[in-house]
Amino acid sequence: MEMEKIIELIVSYGTKIVGVLVFILVAWIVAGMLGGAVRRAGEKRDMDKAVVRFLGQLTKWGVLAAAVVAALGVFGIETTSFAAILASAGLAIGLAFQGSLGNFAAGIMLLTFRPFTVDHVISTGGVVGKVIEIGLFTVTLDTPDNRRIIVPNSTVFGATIENITFHDKRRVDVGVGTDYSANLKEVRDVLEKVAASVEGGLEDPGPQVFLKELGGSSIDWQVRVWTETPNYWDVYQALTNDIKDALDAAEIGIPFPQMDVHVDGKLGE
Repeated sequence: MEMEKIIELIVSYGTKIVGVLVFILVAWIVAGMLGGAVRRAGEKRDMDKAVVRFLGQLTKWGVLAAAVVAALGVFGIETTSFAAILASAGLAIGLAFQGSLGNFAAGIMLLTFRPFTVDHVISTGGVVGKVIEIGLFTVTLDTPDNRRIIVPNSTVFGATIENITFHDKRRVDVGVGTDYSANLKEVRDVLEKVAASVEGGLEDPGPQVFLKELGGSSIDWQVRVWTETPNYWDVYQALTNDIKDALDAAEIGIPFPQMDVHVDGKLGE
């Protein structure tokens, strides 16, 4: 009799376990399909990429969570009892997952206030990179040298965020020092011509040559040119190169730090 009961239990629970595994597998496939459907629907409506991906993930994991709860009922665990157990263990669960819950909440805040979105280049928490995805718990960045960085949402939301590519235009600032013997008007004229003719520079806002300060060994200038944000580094390189060539052509020196040593008295023989 005992052996028959054992076999009966094995058959009974074995069938249930197999059925639950199949159910979870089907739920996983359906969750993926629903998540994809949500993403496609959002893309067709031109919704923000970050919001679309976030909703897709939320749909997928929500379906899976519902499937797990439903699967528990197969083993005689009532959902009401399960909810009561979760409620009684709420404090322990909250303490155990406070980091994940904080990241989830931070993700909601990032999508609500939208300090950046997918494809923006940001600097936060000491990391600079292009935003690839704003997920449930993390932000995925690709750095300029093609490294993948995963940053927790709470770290991003709790830090200063610099959105480098938020605006369509950026100002390129290039500093340069000239000899004290150089004529200020001549230097300004040379630099203004360079700023006005650099490739990629904009006429509106117009370029500016700013006399910054009288330095320790040079008169310091700053040449400012506006450009389209994607062209920033190209214009920076071109402007720096053109300034050097123009000053050389005008025979205006660019001094470098040097030290004069004065010796009092006679040197030893």
